[in-house]
Formats: sequence, C-alpha cells, structure tokens
Amino acid sequence: MMKRKKTEQTFQKIKRKARRTLNRKFEKEKRTYVVDTSAIINKFLPKLFDKGLKGKIIIPNAVMAELENLANKGNEAGFVGLEEVASLHQLKKKYSFSLTFTGARPEEKHIKYAKSGEIDALIREIAEKNKAILITADLVQAKSAQAYGLNVLFLKPRFIKKKKSFFSFLKRRK
Repeated sequence: MMKRKKTEQTFQKIKRKARRTLNRKFEKEKRTYVVDTSAIINKFLPKLFDKGLKGKIIIPNAVMAELENLANKGNEAGFVGLEEVASLHQLKKKYSFSLTFTGARPEEKHIKYAKSGEIDALIREIAEKNKAILITADLVQAKSAQAYGLNVLFLKPRFIKKKKSFFSFLKRRK
C-alpha cells in the first residue's frame, strides 16, 4: 500500500511539472480552434466565450464519435458532451464565433487503439491542417500536441465527484 501511495505521489509530481510549459491563456482576437473531447466534457467553451474567445470553432467528427460512444454505453460524460455541443448552436447567437464539424470518423483501427492515442492523433491532425489552436483538458493530448509543434490551450480539468447514474442502478438489478 505504501509503494502505491509513493508511486501516485511521483505521478502527480510529473504531471505538475508537465503542466508548467503549457499555455493557459488565449488572445482575444479571432483565431481558429480545434476542441477535443475533454474540453467539451469539462464544459470549458462557454467560459472561454465569456472571457472573449472568438473565431472559428472546429469540432472533429472523431470527438463526436467519442461522445456518441460514451452516451451509447450509458456513460454520463457522453450525454454531457453531446448536450454541450448542442448548446453551442445557441451560443453562436450571443458570441462571435463560427462552428464547423470536420474530419473522418474513427475507423475500427482507431477505436481498437484509442487508448494508445489513435483518436487523439486524428484530432491533432485536424488542428495541424487548419493551423488551429488545440483546446484540451487532457494533459497527454496537450503534451503530445506540443511535441508536434502545435499551439495548445490547456485547461486543467476540474474533478467532479462521480454521481451514481440511473444506468448504474439498472446494472445492479440484472
């Protein structure tokens, strides 16, 4: 047990160090942004618009596929993310931005190796093609994008205490 705690402390220390070189600020001029799944699930876009974010927002179809997959599995994050994306259409009326969906949906090989970063690679590819700033709350995605020379806006996720969902109740009844 003691070794596990020490390993966790070491991991947290590495993550803190990795975050230091990531950009957390944006310019208030119109730019092109690609948003990944983590930023959507953490509901960061409305807050960024309140702070003055403007320009073109690109949501990769790979992100939509991830959200749909999570929702189909009964994962609350999938529903939160889909609701968040749907709300962007209303926010366009209030804030100065355009919204585009683009890119390939993940193929079987991407899904099979998703934990190895294949879907994240699709998202980074769209950011690179569009000379866009990648908005993410995923530390590994942010550091990978930075390693590829992409501009990144990293937003540290807030940790939400997991609530029991209706779906978990149904699973117990079976």
